[in-house]
Amino acid sequence: MIWIAIVLVSLTFLWLWRSKKNTKKLPPGPKGLPILGNLHMLGANPHCELHKLAQKHGPIMYLRVGFVPTIVVSSPQAAELFLKTHDLVFASRPPHEAAKHIAWEERNLCQTKTNSFSSVREEELDLLIKFIREASYDETAVDLSAKVATLSADISCRMVFGKHYMGQDLGGKGFKAVLREVMDLAAIPNLADYIPYFFDKIIDEHMQSDKGGEDEIKDFVDVMLGVGCTEESEYRFERSNIKAVLLDMLAASIDTTGTAIERTLSELIKNPRVMKKVQMELESVVGMKRKVEESDLEKLEYLNMVIKESMRIHPASPLLLPHQSMEDCMVGEYFIPKKSRIIINAWAIMREPSAWSEAEKFWPERFEGSNIDVRGHDFELIPFGSGRRGCPGLQLGLTLVRIVVAQLVHCFHWKLPHGILPTDLDMIEHFGVTVGRANNLVAIPTYRLNDERD
Repeated sequence: MIWIAIVLVSLTFLWLWRSKKNTKKLPPGPKGLPILGNLHMLGANPHCELHKLAQKHGPIMYLRVGFVPTIVVSSPQAAELFLKTHDLVFASRPPHEAAKHIAWEERNLCQTKTNSFSSVREEELDLLIKFIREASYDETAVDLSAKVATLSADISCRMVFGKHYMGQDLGGKGFKAVLREVMDLAAIPNLADYIPYFFDKIIDEHMQSDKGGEDEIKDFVDVMLGVGCTEESEYRFERSNIKAVLLDMLAASIDTTGTAIERTLSELIKNPRVMKKVQMELESVVGMKRKVEESDLEKLEYLNMVIKESMRIHPASPLLLPHQSMEDCMVGEYFIPKKSRIIINAWAIMREPSAWSEAEKFWPERFEGSNIDVRGHDFELIPFGSGRRGCPGLQLGLTLVRIVVAQLVHCFHWKLPHGILPTDLDMIEHFGVTVGRANNLVAIPTYRLNDERD
């Protein structure tokens, strides 16, 4: 019996030795616990904790989150490998549902409708400016975080669905509850299998309505039904296609856009020098007798630098949406197994010291004379992601952030309540579906334009 045990032990050691010898090289990473893997290391702010781990283990790092093999990408060079060089492998499914259909027949639907919905953005923003202007007469403090979140939701709903849904009951749920469900589902593959009831309700309502007039504003659902659901269409949109696009548009525009506006306003209020410089540019380009219009935005070079810097240092989605490897792949010297989850730590990438001088500092002037933009071509600046899983609502979201920040800064001076100094404004983050302020931004407005009082 002893010799049998010796043989079994010897065979076991031989098998382990051969397995270890033949194992392909995984990226380095910290040791995990049984069952939990490295889950206990993520903390309350996973993007920060993953950044610390990457500083020790490298820009391509292997973890286990529970039983899920996970690759964390934390440098611009590594991001380019996953999002460009091997983009097909890490798309997590066939080309992104929304991106594929929005660019159908090279129509670039997203860009076209961005311009078509300018009147919707103008109407909703006018209501907000009017509210704040009335508050300014009594020096009433305004909860900018709440107001911007509502504005973003109202504009998004009108563009996507054609009407407001805030406060309405949808299948036994309030819109805010349904929206949170939508945001939680945003990272799930095969989205159409999980879309809540109200998406079907929206599509049915649009199919029964008649928007045949040339002057009527058509929302995204109308457009998709019009170009892809007729007998004459070369390409047909299935209901699941439409629902996937709706989810992508909402996830890309509501929480992320509101958060980006909130964080940019916070930095401007905290940095009076930058605020003054933006206001001087607005006075020069627009004047003081009218509000900023979308046609002015491309001329506002410094404002656009401010927004890029805010998105760099405060990405609304610091870990982007997860990717998944569709097959085994070698990335550089490392083996990435099929069905690995890929996490792009955009927060760490956009604070990479080798890419950014004084990376922790809010300094818009770093973009002066630079062609770097946020559209996913420059991997040191990817607040919207890149590649096939890049954000399909990028142009919509960016336009809204720019016009809202421009009008709020052009129309009003802002000061903090209770005598709080700008330098004392807290910038504490709260990690959730997006990373916004832990405490709402509240400030007192003073109207500054020379137009006549309404």
